Amino acid sequence: MCGIVGYIGSRDAKEILLHGLEKLEYRGYDSAGIFVINEENNGHLFKEKGRIAALRSKVDNAVEANAGIGHTRWATHGEPSVRNAHPHQSADGRFTIVHNGVIENYQEVKDAYLEHVDLVSETDTEIIVQLIAWFAETEDLDTVSAFKKAIVALEGSYAIALVDNTDPEVVYAAKNKSPLLLGKGDGFNVICSDAMAMIKETNQFVELMDKEIAVVTREELIIENFSGERIERQSYTAELDSNDLEKGTYPYYMLKEIDEQPAVMRRLVLKYQDEDDNLTIDPEIVSAMTKSDRIYIIAAGTSYHAGLVGKELIEEMTNIPTEVHISSEFGYHTPLLSENPFFIFISQSGETADSRQVLVKMNEMNYPSLTITNVAGSTLSRESTYTLLLHAGPEIAVASTKAYTAQIAVLAILSEVVGSEKGLIKEPNMIQDLGIVANAMQSLVDEKDTIESLASDYLSITRNAFYIGRGMDYHVALEAALKLKEISYIQTEGFAAGELKHGTIALIEKGTPVIALVTEKSVAGHTRGNLQETKARGAHTMVISMDGLDRPDDHIVIPKVNPILSPLVSVIPTQLLSYYCSLHRGNDVDKPRNLAKSVTVE
Repeated sequence: MCGIVGYIGSRDAKEILLHGLEKLEYRGYDSAGIFVINEENNGHLFKEKGRIAALRSKVDNAVEANAGIGHTRWATHGEPSVRNAHPHQSADGRFTIVHNGVIENYQEVKDAYLEHVDLVSETDTEIIVQLIAWFAETEDLDTVSAFKKAIVALEGSYAIALVDNTDPEVVYAAKNKSPLLLGKGDGFNVICSDAMAMIKETNQFVELMDKEIAVVTREELIIENFSGERIERQSYTAELDSNDLEKGTYPYYMLKEIDEQPAVMRRLVLKYQDEDDNLTIDPEIVSAMTKSDRIYIIAAGTSYHAGLVGKELIEEMTNIPTEVHISSEFGYHTPLLSENPFFIFISQSGETADSRQVLVKMNEMNYPSLTITNVAGSTLSRESTYTLLLHAGPEIAVASTKAYTAQIAVLAILSEVVGSEKGLIKEPNMIQDLGIVANAMQSLVDEKDTIESLASDYLSITRNAFYIGRGMDYHVALEAALKLKEISYIQTEGFAAGELKHGTIALIEKGTPVIALVTEKSVAGHTRGNLQETKARGAHTMVISMDGLDRPDDHIVIPKVNPILSPLVSVIPTQLLSYYCSLHRGNDVDKPRNLAKSVTVE
């Protein structure tokens, strides 16, 4: 992994590929490269470790090319380096390839077919291109046949773009488990992992499905399965505004996306409102949930934390028992399921590989499923029974902010509609409640100076930190800790406040930051008592409380909202604390080390 682009047409392929890779930078990467070729079969390979800017400086601007492929790599097999960077080429120089995914049997393939080949890199990707070349040479196969035979031998996940240097008028592609799109233009066509990489060129895309191969020329897109059967598939329009993909006056996307959250709340209300100004959800989704005896929320990372809040919302408003599971665990350690389960998959990108693995398994059992995602037409959306969109706009920063709050808001809307259908909610009030939430969010994002000062005072030099809370506040503590650790690199943990004295308090030292979330009346006193226990042992304590539960010496007081929606508001200052802490430490806020935005391999 992590990002693929390809182009064939009549314009300068170099610039189109480089621009496309820049739009994929948000996904996280450690090296990048492009291969371009012209009609005279003159191919040029450029690779570099580090950022796209470094690759740009290495590309020869005098090179003319009308086709090519490019890649941003996030290391899986082999260290980040130029020799491990994509594209990779076959030993005979004929084939060039880029690949996302993980080939699980690459060692077996190497031992069976490629003992005679001196490999250049440590990657599983090079095995693919060498295998294609081996089949083409030893069995005298054309490119499509050699490509098919090679990928049939592979086990694992892949999205592949391939160029045969003897035929510069074609780019080939194949997919299994990892996302890949084909873009349609006028006199050109493109390939990309994500529509935003090529939205400047076209908004018309065709989805490539698992175990399909595409032959892409400047005039047509030909898709077929491994049996050679041609597949006709309509294109769809990617609803992306290229202006949304720019930072504008913001120094980082993360800050822009934090600021956009009040607007996202208002947009969601409008998107899920009917002509009578009532919230509405597809009746089939409501019916399927109402008939279920247990709901299983499947997610990872930040989406998992949103799912924890979602469980509380669903059970409170619908009275349906709900479980939340980490997708990578559920897939291989599936618990005993109820008789009529309903599955909810939460994923910003809709491409999370661990979650898809669960969805495939549940589809085989014919269980109904709903994907809550930010990306229409994504794999999870396409393969689940139903979809609800977040309507949050593109989220570029690796650390998720507006997608998290949008996920919770959609779960709240869904819960109220289902609860109303079941007769459990007599006077729906979510529209007004989310309006109050939006205003509360706005007041907090307007307090940046205060929160920046707190980040400097509490988090500037520390190596460790803790968030604590109870109930909903505990769920937010987990998300707050994740945000801080992933972009500031501070070892941060979120704990249920009552668990501190069961072991964790042993980690408290003089000056250790402990941040308490206090938004729930029934446990506010208990949480404050737990915080005092850490203060007595030298902790540097901070309180984020809700208006009405606040005390004079609290550091951040959030406006009062419906308590069940408090995570939408209490998380805002924790996002800003993480942002400013990372900024003060000189980190790349949007692209933290070792992380990828879309985790497309298991």
